[in-house]
Amino acid sequence: SDTKSKRSCLCSIASTVSLLCVILLFTGSFSAELYNENQCRPGGSHALPEGIISNTSDLQMRPLWDLPKTKTIDNKEKASTNLFAMAVGIKQKDLVNKMVKKFLASNFVVMLFHYDNIVDEWNDFEWSTKVIHVSVANQSKWWFAKRFLHPDIVPDYDYVFLWDEDLGVENFHPDKYVSIIKSEGLEISQPALDTEKSEVHHQITARGRRSNVHRRIYKSGGRGKGCDGSSTAPPCTGWVEMMAPVFSRAAWRCVWYMIQGDRTKNVGVVDAEYIVHYGHPTLGGLDVNEVSSRAKDHRVDFSLRGNFYVKNLLFGLKYISNVVVELALILICVRRMSYRELQVFRKRWQKAVEEDECWVDPFQ
Repeated sequence: SDTKSKRSCLCSIASTVSLLCVILLFTGSFSAELYNENQCRPGGSHALPEGIISNTSDLQMRPLWDLPKTKTIDNKEKASTNLFAMAVGIKQKDLVNKMVKKFLASNFVVMLFHYDNIVDEWNDFEWSTKVIHVSVANQSKWWFAKRFLHPDIVPDYDYVFLWDEDLGVENFHPDKYVSIIKSEGLEISQPALDTEKSEVHHQITARGRRSNVHRRIYKSGGRGKGCDGSSTAPPCTGWVEMMAPVFSRAAWRCVWYMIQGDRTKNVGVVDAEYIVHYGHPTLGGLDVNEVSSRAKDHRVDFSLRGNFYVKNLLFGLKYISNVVVELALILICVRRMSYRELQVFRKRWQKAVEEDECWVDPFQ
């Protein structure tokens, strides 16, 4: 009887264990499916049905008093497929006005970042209510772009133009430019600079008159400073200046996360469509022309004689010197801050490379 009871007990335990295994198997399978499903969902959306989740958005303005237009074929053709964004200050309103009018005429969505906190004075322009205004004092266009142009907010736009405000666009046509970079397969580009009127800092940005697009430059130089057909790094190839960059949808997603693609093939300067870079200071900085005009307000009447003449002359010189010193200090502070930010970025990059065991440098 003891043997029978032991066998009965063992059978009971075996049955219970088998049942538990089956339950755990199905539970584990269900949990894995649930985990995989949730893993693909945006954070915070796990409690929502999948069909109601919208991962992306856009910058199209919608009226408060009417239903949004349905996505018919006709409306899709009229919809804006490119975005033009720019950090602006009221001092450059004339240049900004010319750019905005040109891009709106080409059916771009236009977004203005006001770094001087002045917005109402732009209401003088008829287009003011047709563009998006974002105002935060003393911030650069990259600060605005990082916070207001997330790739999931601008996925509907084929190209993102992120420009400075001191550019002349008399010879620039947005539609033609987009057509060129599409046909050339450029992911990151910029219009070339008119060398006769522009402040050109790098040879690769200068306009070439014999081509529609150039991706590299050729120049002689000792100690490895020259550029030839075998050069693979900036500033010889794969490089644009940050005054007027244009990003494809895919490139902007990469750039926003600080990652690049193949710069030797997909980065170039468009010669056929070119602009003028005036080199005006931004973020409310003093302009040399402004300093000159202020100095004229304190000009000296050379017909005067004696102590009165000397006092006015000294006053004028003192004023001019104070303004020049102020301008120099501002420039020094901006450059110093840029250098510090570059050093911080390099440290962050090095740390990220060391900690990410899966990352492989595509250029090594």
